[in-house]
Amino acid sequence: MTAGDVADAARLVGFGLQPKLLPARDAEYAELVRRHREDPGFARIADAVAAGLGLVVLEVSPRAGMAVAAGEDSVFAVRMGDYARRAASDAGDRFLHGLAHLAAAALAFPRPEDLADDGYIGRITVNGVDAFVRQACRRLEERADETGENTDPASDAPGLEAAWRVYARRTATGATKDARRLAGSTTGIIGKAVAFLVDSGFLQRTGDESGGTYRTTARYQLQVRDMAGSAAMAELLDLGVVPVTDGSASLLPAAADDGADLVADAGLPFHTSA
Repeated sequence: MTAGDVADAARLVGFGLQPKLLPARDAEYAELVRRHREDPGFARIADAVAAGLGLVVLEVSPRAGMAVAAGEDSVFAVRMGDYARRAASDAGDRFLHGLAHLAAAALAFPRPEDLADDGYIGRITVNGVDAFVRQACRRLEERADETGENTDPASDAPGLEAAWRVYARRTATGATKDARRLAGSTTGIIGKAVAFLVDSGFLQRTGDESGGTYRTTARYQLQVRDMAGSAAMAELLDLGVVPVTDGSASLLPAAADDGADLVADAGLPFHTSA
């Protein structure tokens, strides 16, 4: 391998750091992806360059390009705290931004087979994510009532136990004088979260219905695969709002009296086993 090969490998990593760029749109990128897949020596150099930058290579393919995830110590890491400080000034809002991202991922890929299928495209809406989280809040409230612990959570309580009270008290919509969505409303927070995911190449906006409709990208699927085993994701799924363990229905419908305070046209993507 020559210095030129190392430069090409670094160039490939550079393409991978441009989240919205795909090999199909750039001939040089497509050629470097092909070389990575067919030349083991070149692949080792490119992977080493990525590792040196604190990046984990999730996949190199024509569909996703060089999809990378930043390690905790990488200069390219986007930490939720940093993101939330840019998106909101209130500490409670920062916590809710994290919940919005977690819920969007769970709703986009609610079943194991969805994550495993490279051809699967998830679809979410802003109002649908809000309705999903509010269902989860109700489950947590019911669970707290059943155990007689519907008070402030203990310091060692799971994260969602502490979160649901904050989310449930926050208005879903609200509007400014010029009819814009309030930034501090729950749909406003979700709107900021999905806008960040669009900018990161994880979602593509497809319409304005239900507060904004979005489809997932291959890069987002790879990222969610990487986080699917996290404790927070497991805790959210264990509530039974998204029963993913048996591959049956992906989202349980709310009870008849359960949606009075949800935003209009929640657009929940109900799946059936048929």
